[in-house]
Amino acid sequence: MSYDVAAVRSHFPALRSGTAHFDGPGGTQVPESVGRAVAGTLTASIANRGATTAAERRGEDVVQGTRAALADLLGADPRGVVFGRSATALTFDLARTLAAGWGPGDEVVVTRLDHDANIRPWVIAAEAAGATVRWAAFDPATGELPAEEVAEVLTERTRLVAVTGASNLIGTRPPVADIAALVHDAGARLAVDGVHLTAHSPVDVRALGADFYTCSPYKFLGPHCGVLAADPDLLETLRPAKLLPSSDAVPERFELGTLPYELMAGTTAAIDFLAALDADATGSRRERLGASMRAVEEHEDELRTSLEAQLAELPGVHLWSRAVSRTPTLLLTFDGRAAADAYRFLAERNVNAPAGHFYAIEASRWLGLGDTGGLRVGLAPYTDADDVARLVVGLREFLSVR
Repeated sequence: MSYDVAAVRSHFPALRSGTAHFDGPGGTQVPESVGRAVAGTLTASIANRGATTAAERRGEDVVQGTRAALADLLGADPRGVVFGRSATALTFDLARTLAAGWGPGDEVVVTRLDHDANIRPWVIAAEAAGATVRWAAFDPATGELPAEEVAEVLTERTRLVAVTGASNLIGTRPPVADIAALVHDAGARLAVDGVHLTAHSPVDVRALGADFYTCSPYKFLGPHCGVLAADPDLLETLRPAKLLPSSDAVPERFELGTLPYELMAGTTAAIDFLAALDADATGSRRERLGASMRAVEEHEDELRTSLEAQLAELPGVHLWSRAVSRTPTLLLTFDGRAAADAYRFLAERNVNAPAGHFYAIEASRWLGLGDTGGLRVGLAPYTDADDVARLVVGLREFLSVR
């Protein structure tokens, strides 16, 4: 395995400004190849998908190429890859579609750990159908969400369980495969929010046991859009609202309007970039992605361990990211100091680490942080030791100023 962070950084024009970016959980910076793919597709001869003209065939090739790339990244079937405006929009659409078969007496399970995009769509859909919403809690002291917590709220009436693959607020990675086994034993479906997980770890939706898996390319070096992956046979059983003349084929029946070909091309370019991060990786794109994402995981974990040790030496800093299995995403608060003040202080020094609840509002409240949250520090494939050193120096200076 070979991971050269300096070589990785050289592909990101945004990093030439000298800013240390710890804001990746909200959206990563983008390599030059992704920008070229987006621009090249926008300016190419391209038309609505078809087989008659070269422009139509180019549109078709972009779509099928992106489905194949996402299938390689996620371990999914390309025939079950749905493209949309955002993971949030796709989840709302999916929730409305599934809820058409729910009624009084049915139950839906959501967790306190999740981003609101994997909570509110299900809550709203359940309430509209007259179904009951049940909540699975996580331990605020450890950040852990064990499978047993989900088991306690499962019943024979459960129709769907929604759980995050990794918390975008504190990084916790729940045991999704164990949860999936419990959910399926109860006869229910599992919807996994993989937006934060996909950026930091190899993913296999089949091994996870996810019936529905959402992610966002802009969290893993790509453009702003969303993806839903599911078994195409399962998607065949669902009837979403759609326009009369639009295709009824899967996955097209779930994609509203003309697809954004330029964003799809950028997504493919981002996945190809990820596949090349381990310079020693060989084999199929799926195999190279596995090796490269393991290299990313190792790089980020090494930096996280170093950063956590340095943060432990700073007075009055509280770290809320405590789960044994977690992404390199740290939530910090400070004795007598507002996280928003630290955010502004660091920004003046070209260190970007934002503050807030980041739409994980239930998690923030469950931790006792209310709607304020904390300072979120997210590591990314392009983060290096110098970035970490600048962050620590900035926080030390912030804490010394009264």
